Amino acid sequence: MTTYRLGSAPMIHTPGMVRWAVNGYAFQSDRKYLTNIFTEGWGIPADAAKKLLSGRVPYTVEGETVVFDV
Repeated sequence: MTTYRLGSAPMIHTPGMVRWAVNGYAFQSDRKYLTNIFTEGWGIPADAAKKLLSGRVPYTVEGETVVFDV
C-alpha cells in the first residue's frame, strides 16, 4: 500500500480542491479532466486519483495536506 500526501501551495488549498473534485467526479463527462488535474498537478498515478475522487478510498486532512492510502 502506498501513502500519498497532497500538499497545498499559496494558490491551491488542497483539501478544498479535493472536495470540489470529488463532487465533480460524479459527472461522467468531467472525470477525465478532474483525474488529469491530480495526475499532472500532484504527480500521482491515474489509478490513485480515480480511487480518491470516486470515494473508493478514504482520505484525511492534516493541516493543509490531504493524505490517503492506495
